Amino acid sequence: MDFGIRNRVAMVSAASKGLGRAIASSLSAEGVRLSICSRTLESLEEARKSIESAGGDVLAIACDVSKAADLQRWYEKTIERFGQVDILVTNTGGPPAAPFLELDEQQWQSGIDSTLMNVVRLCNLVIPGMQQRRWGRIVHITSLVAKQPTGLLTISSTLRAGLSALTKTLGDQVASDGITVNAVLPGHYLTDRQRHLADIRAREQGITPQQVLDKSVGAIPMGRFGEPRELGDVVTFLCSERASYLTGASIQVDGGIIRSTF
Repeated sequence: MDFGIRNRVAMVSAASKGLGRAIASSLSAEGVRLSICSRTLESLEEARKSIESAGGDVLAIACDVSKAADLQRWYEKTIERFGQVDILVTNTGGPPAAPFLELDEQQWQSGIDSTLMNVVRLCNLVIPGMQQRRWGRIVHITSLVAKQPTGLLTISSTLRAGLSALTKTLGDQVASDGITVNAVLPGHYLTDRQRHLADIRAREQGITPQQVLDKSVGAIPMGRFGEPRELGDVVTFLCSERASYLTGASIQVDGGIIRSTF
């Protein structure tokens, strides 16, 4: 199947490893030219070299997505290199993890800047150009907690649900410009974030991190963690010409773990 996005330009945030890197690799395999960012230059450069070794065209920029000036610089460097942005994939590491009464206002603000405002700022940067060309794809990587909140992930559960609302409202507002806006809700993938949360839960429960991971797998109907490439390929489809009538949706890629029917 030809996805019709060869030579399109994509910005993918937090793409040095894990789900972001899998998304970048999947888009590159379809001939998309990539601008990727991450806070850590060393791991970002390793990702760039790996994708380029497979024939990709990649710009890698160190960027803290919680800072408006960094996002502006990343966008400008992308325009300077490629001349346009057709595809935006917003992705971040998770905000601070703790129950509500253990969180202070600074942690809430940090989560808002890194999880919500970065999405708002990036959309504000790319949408005008997409409107001029009457084509664009925006995909937000959120989390299963957008539909199934959990007590440890108080900030994430709150903000991810908000991103689902933004996905729908923004999707409605730019649909007539040829721009689609969708969200993808990952379930459990064996990423650094998953291991970090397992460490926290292990301390709380007095068990080992591996026991926590085993319990997590036991709750997944498919009986395994997801592979990053499986999520990457779903995102690539959403960025394609084939998905031109799909917008405002929050799509679960979770092995069946979300119990909600809505």
